[in-house]
Amino acid sequence: MERTHQAEQQQRSARRRRRQLLEAADRVVLRDGPGASMNAIAAEAGITKPILYRHFGDKGGLYRALAKRHTDALLDALRTALDAPAERRRRVEATLDTYLAAIEARPQVYRFLMHPAEDTHLPEHGFDVGRHSAPLLRRLGEELAKVIQERVDLGPDSEQLARVWGHGIVGMMHGAGDWWLGERPCSRAQLVRSLADLLWGRLAAVDDRAGGPGF
Repeated sequence: MERTHQAEQQQRSARRRRRQLLEAADRVVLRDGPGASMNAIAAEAGITKPILYRHFGDKGGLYRALAKRHTDALLDALRTALDAPAERRRRVEATLDTYLAAIEARPQVYRFLMHPAEDTHLPEHGFDVGRHSAPLLRRLGEELAKVIQERVDLGPDSEQLARVWGHGIVGMMHGAGDWWLGERPCSRAQLVRSLADLLWGRLAAVDDRAGGPGF
């Protein structure tokens, strides 16, 4: 029993320490964006870089941990928008706006997750963000596909069609959001309405799945 208690304490301590390190990494990313380095993160956390490596392995490991942290929060927010007590068009717009509001509120975090550092003097120059960000987008696509499948009646081949829709919508949000965040050619509200218009034809026609939570 004592060994079990000690093991549980050690696990809780390790989780708490990992959370603290991720919070330190977040602060550096908010300040430095894609230029956030392992040296800067270790300094912010008050540890040496070898200790940071011990927790995450390398920058790829730290990136994956941060990506999961922010993707989990984004998915929770998207589900809340989808579950809001409103008619379907409003919920579609709210879901699109939730994504765009998230990248607008923390653009440095978004750029760290989606764009490589351009400073060739950084120690981590050449870190392949694209190789790591693709799984993040795939996860969002799969999660949205599950939501679509459980909420709307897509008829035959519903699972495959839900995945097409899920990944297509995520690709649209990512592509349009990336362009909009860089150029700001219109207001967020205008972009939301335009993207909703693009999606609305098929979404307006499809029926809710019987017994599902509705879409």
